[in-house]
Amino acid sequence: MDAALTPDAAIAPHEEIELDLLLEAIWRHYHYDFRGYSRGSLHRRMVRARHCFGCDSLSHLQHSILRDGAVFAELMGFLTIQVSEMFRDPAYFRALREKVIPHLRTYPSIKVWIAGCANGEEFYSLAILFREEGLEDRTIFYCTDISPAALERAEAGIYSLDHIAHFTENHRRSGGLTSLSDYYTAAYGAAVFDKSLRRRAVFADHNLASDEVFSEVQLVSSRNVLIYFDRALQDRALGLFGESLVRGGFLGLGSKETLRFSRHADGFADFDESEKIFRRNSKSLIENGDAA
Repeated sequence: MDAALTPDAAIAPHEEIELDLLLEAIWRHYHYDFRGYSRGSLHRRMVRARHCFGCDSLSHLQHSILRDGAVFAELMGFLTIQVSEMFRDPAYFRALREKVIPHLRTYPSIKVWIAGCANGEEFYSLAILFREEGLEDRTIFYCTDISPAALERAEAGIYSLDHIAHFTENHRRSGGLTSLSDYYTAAYGAAVFDKSLRRRAVFADHNLASDEVFSEVQLVSSRNVLIYFDRALQDRALGLFGESLVRGGFLGLGSKETLRFSRHADGFADFDESEKIFRRNSKSLIENGDAA
């Protein structure tokens, strides 16, 4: 079964009410909307958070975040999942290189939206790939995430040297044309990626649950984001991706994500089914607010 469709584990009725009220409080007070996120996963993270903050219930946690913005800032680390790696699933990046890039070459200018960029690993992967393929100078990368802290880390481009060997192997397996070491400087246990990779990037706060389309793009890469959403929010996000894509534009999803059950499925055609790359077709997409 697709991970996005796995039923949530049972939540005690009183905790389900407390979780609903906590999410509503976050939306009304801080304007971050997590109400459409998968409840089982979110509940587990909030239980870990309340233990971390010394709260005896989710109601106590709600009380704390409403009265102390610093607590909420820390809570964002539990609400958002910032786990990624460079060239994650190398076959996906090889498919982009070998199958998608030839189409993108036909555009005089290219815009790429990395939705849910987390700590920036996917952005740097794409920036390196586009540089190797000679498309960097005509491409703008929009790197968006709901977490301001994650965006700061993404813009800094600093990663532990412990991860670099794995990143390097992923890059090689993705069809990399150079050495990954060409793009970073190692110092004090960290790899600092070349700031020139960021000269064509825009880092911006964007919430797939509440914000709208902000640009027309040729490629949307949003991998392992939808698996944390419920069905309604998955549909909303896919609608945004479709609206932002030019006709014939490309959408890349994570290995456990699918368009199959979405009400926007008819707006896309399979391009590389095994690597979850889809192509926007000429059919109209259902607008976000319409009934399924």
